[in-house]
Amino acid sequence: MIVEDEWPARSYLVELLQQTAQADVIAAVATVTEAQQALDPVAGTKIDVAFVDVRLTARKGDDSGLAWIRSACHVPGAPMFVLATAYGQHALEAFDLGVVDYLLKPFTPQRVSECVSRLVQRRPQTNGAADLPLRIAARRERVIVFLDLHEVWACEAADRLTFVHSARGRFDLDLTLSAIGASCGRTLLRVHRNWLINPARAVELERDAGDTSIFVGTVNGTEKTGLRVPVAKERAAAVRDALLAGTSGIRNI
Repeated sequence: MIVEDEWPARSYLVELLQQTAQADVIAAVATVTEAQQALDPVAGTKIDVAFVDVRLTARKGDDSGLAWIRSACHVPGAPMFVLATAYGQHALEAFDLGVVDYLLKPFTPQRVSECVSRLVQRRPQTNGAADLPLRIAARRERVIVFLDLHEVWACEAADRLTFVHSARGRFDLDLTLSAIGASCGRTLLRVHRNWLINPARAVELERDAGDTSIFVGTVNGTEKTGLRVPVAKERAAAVRDALLAGTSGIRNI
């Protein structure tokens, strides 16, 4: 969720977050009241992160955004907070409150991408785990096949059909790619309009003549088994950052 009273800044931050391919903006509001309504359990949405401006009115000296974080940060079930503001003087207090990051205006794609990668690493692994499916049910003709999530290499949309790929083969799915992605949370990563991959099954990330692809599957000695998945150009940087998060050795290719 984004809490920002200025429409241009709010709209631009929505755009930058969506470009990371690691975040879904489900609320973009201008006031604390609207933010509280979005966080109300009755609203039926689960917000992991709130990007909040310090000043949410034109009044000089206003710090209503920061004041809301002061009151909300210790409430059970509160989201992680990021201060996204033009005012740098509140950084010390913000981090004392447990704010995960401090984005200064003007926002840049690189800085927002770094912030989201940090948030992904900080996101509790048990967050929403009870709501995620333990397995995927797929079809091969009249047989229903049950796949544990860790078995899944990738999911593909092709010819108005959806498939799941694994070491056990390719199987049909009844749900759309978007529905599969939504039901499996962060277990699967969108890399292309027609592909989701399991990052835990990523073996290689390759760039060739400006095109990016990922090999997903398994490795046995020098032999690898799986398939190569294309990465959309507009998602390449965010996908690379997501795969490199939590690794050591290199940072760029």
